[in-house]
Amino acid sequence: MSDSLLWKPTPERIAGTQLTLFENRLRDSFPAIKPGYQGLHDWSVHHADDFWQALIDDLCIVGDWTGPVSAETSEVVGRRFFPESRLNFAENMLARGNPESLAIIEHREDGRRRQVTYETLRRQSQALAGFLKEQGVESGDRVAGFVPNGIEAVVGMLAASQLGAVWSSCSPDFGVNGVIDRFGQIKPKVLIAIDGYCYNGKTIDTRQRVQDIVSSLPTLKRLIRIHNANSCPWGGDVEGLDWEEAILHAPETHYKRMPFNDPLYILYSSGTTGVPKCIVHGIGGTLIQHLKELSLNTDVRPGDRMFYYTTCGWMMWNWLVSSLGLGATLILFDGSPFSPTPSILWDIAEKENIRIFGASAKYYAACEKEGLSPGKSHNLGTLDALLSTGSPLSHESFDYLYREVKSDVCVSSISGGTDVVSCFALGCPNLPVYRGELQCLGLAMDVAFADDDGNPMATGKGELICCNAFPAMPVGFWDDPGQNRFRDAYFSRFPGIWAHGDYGELCPHEATDELPAQVGAIIHGRSDATLNPGGVRIGTAEIYRQVEKVESVLEALAIGQKWQDDVRVVLFVRLREGVTLDDALIKIIRDTIRSNTTPRHVPARIIQVPDIPRTISGKIVELAVRNVVHGEPVKNQDALANPEALRHFDNLPELQ
Repeated sequence: MSDSLLWKPTPERIAGTQLTLFENRLRDSFPAIKPGYQGLHDWSVHHADDFWQALIDDLCIVGDWTGPVSAETSEVVGRRFFPESRLNFAENMLARGNPESLAIIEHREDGRRRQVTYETLRRQSQALAGFLKEQGVESGDRVAGFVPNGIEAVVGMLAASQLGAVWSSCSPDFGVNGVIDRFGQIKPKVLIAIDGYCYNGKTIDTRQRVQDIVSSLPTLKRLIRIHNANSCPWGGDVEGLDWEEAILHAPETHYKRMPFNDPLYILYSSGTTGVPKCIVHGIGGTLIQHLKELSLNTDVRPGDRMFYYTTCGWMMWNWLVSSLGLGATLILFDGSPFSPTPSILWDIAEKENIRIFGASAKYYAACEKEGLSPGKSHNLGTLDALLSTGSPLSHESFDYLYREVKSDVCVSSISGGTDVVSCFALGCPNLPVYRGELQCLGLAMDVAFADDDGNPMATGKGELICCNAFPAMPVGFWDDPGQNRFRDAYFSRFPGIWAHGDYGELCPHEATDELPAQVGAIIHGRSDATLNPGGVRIGTAEIYRQVEKVESVLEALAIGQKWQDDVRVVLFVRLREGVTLDDALIKIIRDTIRSNTTPRHVPARIIQVPDIPRTISGKIVELAVRNVVHGEPVKNQDALANPEALRHFDNLPELQ
């Protein structure tokens, strides 16, 4: 066996997975499918329409299914699946859960624990839907949430989608500008917001932010106020209806079935080159992609306890919540993952008998640095799967999870993103786990890594691409009627092929007497200039807009520097003549960024430079600076107006 093999499932385990049961039923109709996951993947790519139809039938997805699986077109971009079918997302989220079973168990760092059954979740979401309908919310309208990862966020999403409205949320650690950059574009009709929240032992008052947000959204018809922090009670200066009153409204019991490709969610890009792009995800594509990944690749079953450490501003929240559609129990947590104790998430895993546990790669690395050994300090007998995303899970973190958490568990590093609200490469309960690798590619997705000309490569590092259409491809960008910005974002580099912006390689494994054939992947990071500290994507423009408010700063450039198995944000500033960067100015810059974005945007290092390189057209070049900092060559310096400026970033002692 390979030295990099860390775990393999037993034949008994494989026989009982949702994937195996699905494969067996599918092969009754399509006996030509070759054995194993790789055989299923190859068939699903070449017979995608048959695969998606079989998945819908097998999972009994509720809807008015009629017409073709996909529109007749040879184009990847713009191809629509199930163009004549209709369904409702909330109806499907609530269709499989036993009414008396727990739908959600919510924890937060101050010790509060709440839970709701599927029946209570249905009742609350229908009542809120009734209230939203009374406020004039109709299909296509936007309902926004400035909310933590709790029960109310899920209820709000279900209520909006029940009416055919569009849900969009921001984590409450965003500053006013960050929220307005997002919600200001989509013009929500209703906002759901909190008065405060707890993080790392401190209560953060958000009432003034909510007031400023409301005053900046002229289309807003109503604010629904959630009382979330005892020390921050709502006052009369922020007008709105309290949550408790909204969910006592007469219920709306009808689930409006919408066209398969109508909008469900609006998520946001990191805002690298301006205000964040508003990425619109469709109802049906999101639903069937999530249920595919959760059921077949993650082995979520009815009654499972499913946890992922996330906020409502990250697409993993949307992914996690879709576990409701399989009858699972969501375990939610709001707060710092190391407060009040470093073991808080593992405490919850033990207490709630979590079967599937997910977090960022940085979280696991931090657990190791804290010296945590959850497998020794906690009873994790129910734990079957560990998921990781946000950034590549290091080889050493794979070792740590198997050594200190549990040796008999499927560790699945998964990779996709906000752009597809799902995965391109992910886990598989039927396949071995190799050190540092994502186990497999997504079913019915022709994923590869391409050379500079867009040609898929069997080996070698390249750009992650997807050569076929898939239902979770975004409907488009908000307010982009000709889809010009959408096409430019994903299809301009390689016409007709989705270019994702990740850099990685395939990892093929030949079949042996003991192990199946397998094609995994390694993701080496983003191929563009997006910052990624701790697995959280951050656009440089979001930082620049705040730094430029500081009078002493003329110009700034931010990069992500590889640092201790992670990435840290480094900010370079060109200051006004005669001004020197000192501790006081550094504090002003950091405080400005923190107050208007999130703490994750705050640079780890701020360094003064006399000049910043830019193109002839005046655009600053983050990638060139990042290459210099990492000792890598800078290509095409002829495109720079001032290539001599690159020397200011070479071998800086502050970055060693």
